[in-house]
Amino acid sequence: QLQLVESGGGLVQPGGSLRLSCAASGFNLDSYNIGWFRQAPGKEREGVSCIFSSDGSTLYADDVKDRFTISRDNAKHTVYLHMNSLKPEDTATYYCAASRNLLVHTLAPLWYDYWGQGIQVTVSS
Repeated sequence: QLQLVESGGGLVQPGGSLRLSCAASGFNLDSYNIGWFRQAPGKEREGVSCIFSSDGSTLYADDVKDRFTISRDNAKHTVYLHMNSLKPEDTATYYCAASRNLLVHTLAPLWYDYWGQGIQVTVSS
């Protein structure tokens, strides 16, 4: 059974860092595009970053570019989201997701087929 489990969230002060992990089981991680998404209260779910199966290329939302880095460790079946210079507006529930649509390089949630349960990230002093 395909499963994605997020970890590494929590409370951090503005300017701080966190590393989120997305552990995959039941499938080969490198056979799917993997994305990170977030949803704040009262807002729609939005794409943050993704890494593509074909060539390992990456895509970032404009407001996290130069602050967040996505990476993949196929041996550990895990995708990471390294988040630096965190801001209060980064506060949200973060989700990882897998897409079978390998030719579609997108941050649009509708293209992703399998989702984790989500993990809370709170940036506050």
